[in-house]
Amino acid sequence: MIEIVKVLSVLPLGPSRLRIRFSDGSWGEHDFARFFAEGGPMVREVREQGTFAAVFLQMGTLTWPNGLALDSIALHAEMSDAGELVRPAA
Repeated sequence: MIEIVKVLSVLPLGPSRLRIRFSDGSWGEHDFARFFAEGGPMVREVREQGTFAAVFLQMGTLTWPNGLALDSIALHAEMSDAGELVRPAA
């Protein structure tokens, strides 16, 4: 079963790192350096224009001024698999 999660808050921590809090109560920090290295034209535009820190939330999704948006469910799964999420106590 796929868990539906949205991003509730985002805080830029550096040129490629964000602190992200999800609707399931989990949170963590993620480095997007690899994403930048492998990304296409929209990703390169965010990196080259220095607008990474201009990230904002649109309907629970990380979004940048050029329209680049990341799937919150996939990001949550990636961060979970990498052990980057802190989960709320039961």
